[in-house]
Amino acid sequence: MDFNTERARILVVDDEPANLKVMREVLGDQYRLSFAKSGDAALALVAKELPKLILLDIMMPNMSGFEVCQRLKENPQTQHIPIIFVTALADESDEFKGFEIGAVDYITKPISPAIVRARVKTHLSLVQAEQLKQAHVDLVHRLGCAAEYKDTDTGEHIARMSKYSKILALAYGMDEQHAELLRQAAPMHDVGKIGIPDAILLKPGKLTSEEFEYMKEHAQIGAKILANSPSPLLQLAHLLAMEHHEKWDGSGYPKGLKGEQISIEGRIVAIADVFDALTSKRPYKQAWSVEEAFAHMREQAGKHFDPQLVALFEGQLDAILEVYSLYQN
Repeated sequence: MDFNTERARILVVDDEPANLKVMREVLGDQYRLSFAKSGDAALALVAKELPKLILLDIMMPNMSGFEVCQRLKENPQTQHIPIIFVTALADESDEFKGFEIGAVDYITKPISPAIVRARVKTHLSLVQAEQLKQAHVDLVHRLGCAAEYKDTDTGEHIARMSKYSKILALAYGMDEQHAELLRQAAPMHDVGKIGIPDAILLKPGKLTSEEFEYMKEHAQIGAKILANSPSPLLQLAHLLAMEHHEKWDGSGYPKGLKGEQISIEGRIVAIADVFDALTSKRPYKQAWSVEEAFAHMREQAGKHFDPQLVALFEGQLDAILEVYSLYQN
């Protein structure tokens, strides 16, 4: 096996062969290097194989490094590639322009080998960390899909309800970062359904009292599955699994929490989950209209749901209808 192929590929773009040679000497023992002497050649190489990082000169004939960067950032397939400008331009306005169009760093010539190695290592580490984060979020989403797969006509319930959750969280005043974390965690709220027999989960009629008591256990099953993780994402998912069936008036389960004893995240997901369940076809019911669902939510404000959040949710009707329309069969 050629272990050389396991090393990160870096594209070095410079119209001066001497500069390419220097970069080969500085980085060639650690990374797979590709070289381009023009902007057009660089774009052609990127189209063939996406590099992990690009070291890009600015002052080149025909197409400047700024133009190359802009082209790459306009393309969804390449916009994620970190670009470090390596240039003799030392003017602050040039540096500012580089960052403004999407570069992650700026190294001036003549280069310091130690600085180049350190900057490249840092940005490749950031790329790896982001990839691990995305894999983590993707796995949570897929596990949520696994839990919902048997219980819904489509696998789109969790996509809708998680987006509804974020819409409501932002309307409530939650900051973007935490609202996004809530969107990412919401798909796991029903993971405990994995432990519920199909005979109960897929029963087309009303559950008996004994069956309903069994069904209620999915909240605690989900909480046990998600417990004791150091991940903020899974910690929030654990909270949602435990609280998404609690009710504002204290009549919910599993703990009978009341009012603001229920976390704001739990109260938000309860609304998003029920709204989508009402407007979706299930084995035991036909889909309600959006108008019918909102009428039910208003009737349950102060009983099942936080009344302030119900009003905020209905105030986001346009955004909700956009999500609703996007995820229809």
